[in-house]
Amino acid sequence: MITTNSPLLTKEDFLVRTDLPEWLLGEYKTFHETVTDTTFPCYFGMSGELKGELRYTYITQEDWSNLPVAVESFLTLFNDPKHKRHGLFVFVEPVKEEGSLETYRQQFWDILQYLHDEDKMEWPKDAPRDPGHYLWDFTFQGEPIFIFGNTPAYKQRKTRDLGNAMVLGFQPRRIFEGLKGTEKGGVMSRDKVRQRVEAWDHLPTHPDISHFGDPEHNEWKQFFIGDDSEPIQGKCPFTHKEMK
Repeated sequence: MITTNSPLLTKEDFLVRTDLPEWLLGEYKTFHETVTDTTFPCYFGMSGELKGELRYTYITQEDWSNLPVAVESFLTLFNDPKHKRHGLFVFVEPVKEEGSLETYRQQFWDILQYLHDEDKMEWPKDAPRDPGHYLWDFTFQGEPIFIFGNTPAYKQRKTRDLGNAMVLGFQPRRIFEGLKGTEKGGVMSRDKVRQRVEAWDHLPTHPDISHFGDPEHNEWKQFFIGDDSEPIQGKCPFTHKEMK
């Protein structure tokens, strides 16, 4: 019987570990089959999964305590330059009956709020605390991270449906070095991915999708987009500890 106390999982762990819940094994199988489809829009996700460069963890509906430890462990990978393009995917135990997009959206932000509240490290002094600021970004352990939600409630934007579980993708900003929205490589990569996303979804790019640093853009809206082509309204559900 192969077990480990580490909440941070590798591709190989799904083959050899015997202590993982059945629902997780099934959801990872669906995830793997989806992102390795040759027409899947995200080259980086496809390549990372095939090369074993992605990392994974999971939380249940009752217990999220795995998450801070797993994210902290994941971020230590970047101490090694070889891991500069790694991504983390967090599987949330599926509910018995599929919820609405708004139900998943609320839990998504509840999870990020929990992660922030458990963070023992202060945010960088120059990082905006207010999500309404165009340079706001989610930070954990001092590391700015882009996080995006995927759920079965997406019916039109199928690229955001990775199975029966909600799946949170974590991409530290540093993996976009050389591929930022204003850099040539970033513009080309972004345009190619968006063309493929539009082909999968049969919808134009969501209006809240832009690039970090765009003064006309709020980054938090890109974390969990709508299933339509309408801009998200209202305030961000996230509240920085210093602003409570």
